[in-house]
Amino acid sequence: MVLGARREEEGEAVAAAIRATGGEAVFVCTDVLQEADIARLVQTALDTFGGLDVLFNNAGTEGVSSAFTEQSTAEYDFTMNTNVRSVLWGMQHAIRAMQSAGGAIINNASIVAHVGFANTALYSASKAAVVGMTRVAAVEYFKQGIRINAVCPGITYTPMSQRLLGGEDEQNAFMATTPAGRTGQPEEIAAAVVFLASGNASYVSGQCLNVDGGYTAA
Repeated sequence: MVLGARREEEGEAVAAAIRATGGEAVFVCTDVLQEADIARLVQTALDTFGGLDVLFNNAGTEGVSSAFTEQSTAEYDFTMNTNVRSVLWGMQHAIRAMQSAGGAIINNASIVAHVGFANTALYSASKAAVVGMTRVAAVEYFKQGIRINAVCPGITYTPMSQRLLGGEDEQNAFMATTPAGRTGQPEEIAAAVVFLASGNASYVSGQCLNVDGGYTAA
């Protein structure tokens, strides 16, 4: 496994934890706003493991929470470059690496690509763009053995959701009227990603899997 993130100390710690359980992991300090960093990340997988089987595009930002008319051009550039352009680059480099042997790409989108949340115009637009790119690339590359899907989490207890909604108690209260009645956990999103990456999803491509405790069904 090759891990890429900006925070080197935390990334190296995750790689070490994987190795401690018998896995293989390499950390590459990566700024997804730089295409060269993404290219190096993919090349590291090729050089270290002889190929690339799965890409999970997970880096992202929630941007600034503000009214629609207050969302600035500078914030547009930062949010779109982080959430959309980096995914585009990741998919492009991964697809080129996978064309001989196939593989799976999973993009982290969000339920806000499908439903409206106040004060998230740019974040919602960026995740809708990820869903659109996922579907187009899936149509283009399925016959080459490359499956491309998106996972669309609902409210999940992460540092991002804490910045937006407060602690776990506050988030569970926010979600109390939904079918699940609670906030999701990161492990539940990870399980969906693992499924989409696995052979169990061999006939699944171009899909957006909502992992939201039934939020979008209510």
